[in-house]
Amino acid sequence: MPPGAGIDVLPDEVLHHILGFLEAQESVRTCVLARRWRHLWKWATGVRIVAHDGKSFLGSVHKLCNFFDSLLRHRNPTSPLHTCELTFTSFGPWMSGFSSEDEDRWLCLVNAWFWRAVSCQVQVLILRSGPTLALDERPVASRHLTRLELECVMVNTRFLDFSNCPLLEHLEFRTCFFDADDGSRLRICSPSLVSLILDDIWGMAPMLESMPSLVKAVVATEDSLEYCRKVECNCEFCGNSYSIGDDTGNNGCVLLKGLSEAKDLALISAPEQIIFKKDLRWCPIFSKLKTLLLNEYWCLPDDFRALVCILEHSPVLEKLTLELSSKEDRQQRERKGTLRPMEGSAAILEHLKIIEIRCDAVDEKICKLTLFLCAFNIRLSLN
Repeated sequence: MPPGAGIDVLPDEVLHHILGFLEAQESVRTCVLARRWRHLWKWATGVRIVAHDGKSFLGSVHKLCNFFDSLLRHRNPTSPLHTCELTFTSFGPWMSGFSSEDEDRWLCLVNAWFWRAVSCQVQVLILRSGPTLALDERPVASRHLTRLELECVMVNTRFLDFSNCPLLEHLEFRTCFFDADDGSRLRICSPSLVSLILDDIWGMAPMLESMPSLVKAVVATEDSLEYCRKVECNCEFCGNSYSIGDDTGNNGCVLLKGLSEAKDLALISAPEQIIFKKDLRWCPIFSKLKTLLLNEYWCLPDDFRALVCILEHSPVLEKLTLELSSKEDRQQRERKGTLRPMEGSAAILEHLKIIEIRCDAVDEKICKLTLFLCAFNIRLSLN
């Protein structure tokens, strides 16, 4: 680029790429800059419609709908679409006055925009909705899609079949509801995944099918509908059960089996949830796992069986992080229990070098956990 030269010396292809990083309304406004720029926005490699944190887009939702429909109609159909971001997470006053019919039309339009992006051979597709959006019951079939991020959407059985997305490497669900009309458990089929995030799951946790290429995963089931209502019981699913890790019966793993190839894993849940405890009955071997983050769910007061079970099944683990809640929160959630000896616990993990404990306050519970972990002759870092 010659000294003193402006952006106009760049080739069209580079300008198309630059325009793809702008929000759609800003990209379209470049058409008034000069004759050359009149149609450049039609070839932009990215389409971004963003309205959040009370930000008003073009004054009203009606104008937004008209703008985006027009944008899709006039965009060059032969131009490859790398990124499509649709973010409507906080409507604020700009959605006031919307009737139920208006909201239904809005949700239908967003649904249509999502599938239109898929048909445009998009590579990165992001949808963050305000009102919960139910996506159409059909599979996402794309040989171009590499990354899919969804927030505040309702998904169904057919949608979760990503077997026809051979390049899909990153899949993210945040505050999503997994819904099956017949009450059965949904399945996520995405064999090419490298990264998976299931954060704030609503409904029943989906069953994860084999993911041989998985490197990193975060799974949080704190809002799952699967929990035991009995505080003191000895059922096969609860923390009071003695069946953890006994390898009896049929393999009924819902989450852990599909996560067993990961190298970096975070598992978060609430004390009353049963899904991870149920999976631990048939705990798989995490043969590649190097880094593991767990929350207090795995360290119930005076009972570390769940923690020991997953450690015993992670033979090459190098770093364990235990992220515990504040003292006040732990007191509110405290459950009765007795410390039980763990057979063979002293032989856990020759590769484990660091255990990091993150907490807001040190109390008797933290001290017991620390003493328990010190039995493994491992360096502890208490932050």
